[in-house]
Amino acid sequence: MSQKHENENIKGIMDIKKRSQWADIWHHFKKNKAAIVGMMLIVLFVCLALFAPLIGDYQDDALKMNIRERLQSPSADHWFGTDEFGRDIFIRIVYGTRISLFVGIISVSIALSIGGFLGSIAGYYGGKIDNAIMRVLDVILAIPAILLAITIVAALGASIINLMIAIGIANIPGFARVVRAAILSVKDQEYIEAAKAIGAKDHTIILKHVLPNSMAPIIVFSTLKVATAIMATASLSFIGLGVQPPTPEWGSMLAGGRAYIRDYMYIVLYPGLAIVLSVLSLNLIGDGLRDALDPKLK
Repeated sequence: MSQKHENENIKGIMDIKKRSQWADIWHHFKKNKAAIVGMMLIVLFVCLALFAPLIGDYQDDALKMNIRERLQSPSADHWFGTDEFGRDIFIRIVYGTRISLFVGIISVSIALSIGGFLGSIAGYYGGKIDNAIMRVLDVILAIPAILLAITIVAALGASIINLMIAIGIANIPGFARVVRAAILSVKDQEYIEAAKAIGAKDHTIILKHVLPNSMAPIIVFSTLKVATAIMATASLSFIGLGVQPPTPEWGSMLAGGRAYIRDYMYIVLYPGLAIVLSVLSLNLIGDGLRDALDPKLK
């Protein structure tokens, strides 16, 4: 009975310690006012994406052409004005938020899954396996990420799925290097040696001991890469290799409105601001997380 109480006490202490760690991270994060502003902005974008159907109808307001209302200036009826086909720019930006966030998160998830796996293997085992994996990734890394994404999309065809695959593949080497470096910094720690001594298998050590203690730089890098992925999505859509019209996407909206930029600047102003604010907010959050998770900066 006493052993049972002792185990419960140990478990309670560990839970309190875990909660205190998260509380400490949040305490340092909220001290960064810029990071809080970034979080508020990204929460706003997420709310717009989630509640888009309550804001406007996708078919009637975002896709359907209404030539009678084309190129109207911002007003009470159309907050951001209308585009060259009479579609409400604000509604199209709202629905474009869904695509940009979705593509950014999924493409980074692809890169993190594959790059994290390769980086974990390379960092944990080292030697010839490390050299073989990293030299192949160095070849991919030598190609600019946006150029590699353009090549992949051009080969596979322009679609949202191919866009996510292309951006994900282009970011694999970066994630692999970050994960490898994080694992190299912890794999020689005493608790890893203790796990090996009791006969724990390699995949168990990597998943339960190495990766959880290497998450700080990975989380920060992932946050920053979502911003990069949103930029890449807008860039590829702008040149016609990403999301295809009439689907609302910020980059394609810029491409469609550039012919009217002199007389109707608002057509490109608001989609451009959406890109700037979303990327800025994610970068501010990434900086805040870096400061909160790095013990040297506390």
